[in-house]
Amino acid sequence: MAAPAAGARAAAPARAAAEVPAATLTRITGFGANPSGLEMYLYVPETVTDRPAVVVAVHYCTGSGPAMYSGTEYARLADRYGFIVIYPSVTRASKCFDVSSPQALRRDGGSDPAGIKSMVDWVSQTYRADPGRIFATGISSGAMMTNVLLGDYPDVFAAGAAFAGVPFGCFATTDGSEWNSACAAGTVIRTPRQWGDLVRGAHPGHTGPRPRMQVWHGTQDQTLRYPNLGEEIKQWTDVHGVSQTPAFTDSPQPGWTRTRYGGTGDRAPVEAISLAGAGHDLYASGMGERAIAFFGLDAAGPAPQPPAGPCKVTVTTNAWNTGLTASVTLTNTGTTTVNGWKLTFTLPAGQTLTGGWGATYASASGTVTATPAPYNGTLAPNAGVTLGYQATHTGDSAAPSAFALNGTACVTG
Repeated sequence: MAAPAAGARAAAPARAAAEVPAATLTRITGFGANPSGLEMYLYVPETVTDRPAVVVAVHYCTGSGPAMYSGTEYARLADRYGFIVIYPSVTRASKCFDVSSPQALRRDGGSDPAGIKSMVDWVSQTYRADPGRIFATGISSGAMMTNVLLGDYPDVFAAGAAFAGVPFGCFATTDGSEWNSACAAGTVIRTPRQWGDLVRGAHPGHTGPRPRMQVWHGTQDQTLRYPNLGEEIKQWTDVHGVSQTPAFTDSPQPGWTRTRYGGTGDRAPVEAISLAGAGHDLYASGMGERAIAFFGLDAAGPAPQPPAGPCKVTVTTNAWNTGLTASVTLTNTGTTTVNGWKLTFTLPAGQTLTGGWGATYASASGTVTATPAPYNGTLAPNAGVTLGYQATHTGDSAAPSAFALNGTACVTG
């Protein structure tokens, strides 16, 4: 099935959607820029929701999109919860995704990530998908690609779940090779900041929220060694500006250790599951449902944040020597009431929160999320709320340059 021509834009999305049979794995062609010749397979349930969520399910080396479809439960979960699943499929001989080349490790650099982004764009236009609920998950090579997609396109993906992968940039090579033996062996060790800088360098202009990440690994993985789990944790906690010390630890199943960073609930910024004694082929039925719960797509899990209409933020700062205060006014400039809000922003380098008022603040540096006090969680149209914080600084006392309300960017000024 080919995507419609650009000249018939008004009718194109509806016609394209009508031509994709429901509850059937369908190959889509002509979906957009595809520099590495990936194939796109799509699963749309019978009862797809309005403004549906989209899950990109990425296969392992030697696999394919159809194999990922038949070997995981994401299509069955889509039937239950109404989201759409994209299954990218490699056509090169190795059947491994490119997570190594310089082109793959930067936004719109070409290779596989650019093709997968085109698939997401096609589905988003055709089905008017919710731009705040685009997710990626994968196994092995697909897990590595999940890390890459979240690094390259932090403004596209809301969260990812990586089963037996490695950090973003760990598999980087410059000789054309797809394989990085040092990374596979778990001997590529970096500081959290170094790992975080690799992610930030993929899209240097991004100042908005970062995708949440769930990572899984077996302690006896002989293909991509277990130290890679710890390096992934270092990377994504640094990206989110949260502590590497778990805020929550439990054992949801015998032999499993689950740790959460930067939060204690099902939608913490970073979640890691370590499987004692498990090898590389750790994925089993039921794990996909846990990934869907982390995404917030299961009916039993926490609901996504309420959608936000247009918003505006103004900031006034007062700085001295090594300290500052900031007064932040958030205004709902839309036409509907926002019941429950989260305001996300990134502090300039060197700034550390020491206190605040009018909200509860998650993280003291890097990406900060402010949630309302008991008395100011509702924002009527044209209503505003004022909150503020105190911070130390090492020279840069500027205010954050960008804010997002429940994932939607706000006008500043």
